[in-house]
Amino acid sequence: MTLLWTVLLLGAVALQAVILPIIFTPGTKPDIILIIVVACGLLAGRERAIGIGFFAGLLQDFASGNIFGLNTLSKMATGYAAGLAERKIFKESVVLPVLAIIIATFFNSAIMQALLFVLGYKVEIAAMLKNQLLPSLAFNILFCIPVHRLIYRLTFGDRSQF
Repeated sequence: MTLLWTVLLLGAVALQAVILPIIFTPGTKPDIILIIVVACGLLAGRERAIGIGFFAGLLQDFASGNIFGLNTLSKMATGYAAGLAERKIFKESVVLPVLAIIIATFFNSAIMQALLFVLGYKVEIAAMLKNQLLPSLAFNILFCIPVHRLIYRLTFGDRSQF
């Protein structure tokens, strides 16, 4: 199972770092890593989501070349927050991944902006919302259901036709 998660995360980081920048304009691509972390939190709980968030964020930090640790901390926190709902939700719901990714996209972005602010960087919320967050949110919503289904199958096997 660990090997399967490692391959999934390495593939997702490669997709996000190499292929998506070719297809999408800068700043407006889906965050596949975030979607995986949120789905993991919702389906497998906060402990696994923190681990997946740490590993995925670390890989994303290595691949992005940005401030090291920014993605790691934000993905861990987002995974923990998504994992808090794991026992309270109907895991087969199709609406759940959409609502969760909307909240998680804003949450993850807020954490990243707060970390940048604490590190002394200039944070322009309005420009970031208009130019990056809202377009990325639209793509995250588009990709969240297929990724959620994939994580469901990885977590629970093929026990249902979800």
